[in-house]
Amino acid sequence: MITLRHQEERGVSRYDWLDSRHTFSFNQYYDPRHMDFRSLRVINDDRVAPGGGFGAHGHRDMEILTYVLDGQLEHKDSMGNGSVISPGDVQRMSAGTGITHSEYNHSRTAPVHFLQIWIVPERKGLQPGYEQKRFPRQDMRGTLRRIAAPGGRDGALIVHQDVSLYAAVLDPGQKATHVLDAGRHAWVQVARGSITLNGIPVQAGDGASVSEEPRLEFEGKEPAEVLLFDLA
Repeated sequence: MITLRHQEERGVSRYDWLDSRHTFSFNQYYDPRHMDFRSLRVINDDRVAPGGGFGAHGHRDMEILTYVLDGQLEHKDSMGNGSVISPGDVQRMSAGTGITHSEYNHSRTAPVHFLQIWIVPERKGLQPGYEQKRFPRQDMRGTLRRIAAPGGRDGALIVHQDVSLYAAVLDPGQKATHVLDAGRHAWVQVARGSITLNGIPVQAGDGASVSEEPRLEFEGKEPAEVLLFDLA
């Protein structure tokens, strides 16, 4: 079964420096029908204006992944990490017992567009941690590249939950497939462009929950970038 969550149905937060779309309930946006999916708690599609950003704020007991699509995002945290995240970079923070961090658009002239993803960890009270890796777009072209997984399988970022996150870049007509093991579920998020998922059209900003589908077939319709979460 594949259930679409259309982009125009998402929650919205707008400020003079931020345009954010919420796939699941977040902050002041609350919809009891869309709280989470399995261990996936947040997918925020954020566009931050030049010079804007999120000041220092705290998190705990959450795995936080940041996936930059365009522009550059500047990060600092209470663990002493500081970095600039660009397209092709993926960042993981394990908030665990508690961290503080800030995120700002690194540019004074160009916006930054990124997805921030929260995953509920396997247990509370983990040691806070940080990791950032580069996954070149060419390694995702026409294939689902694993970018986060338990234990960092296949060179992915380490995530403390039974979930694997894949990314693919698909040209029109290009195809990729994924087999879901028995009892597994999936969430598909189209970051840009458009695809079909088992023949169903899915556009930029759309998400889809997947259960009881043994095989997923992706085909690019417009140049597309897509994320796949394989979930317990």
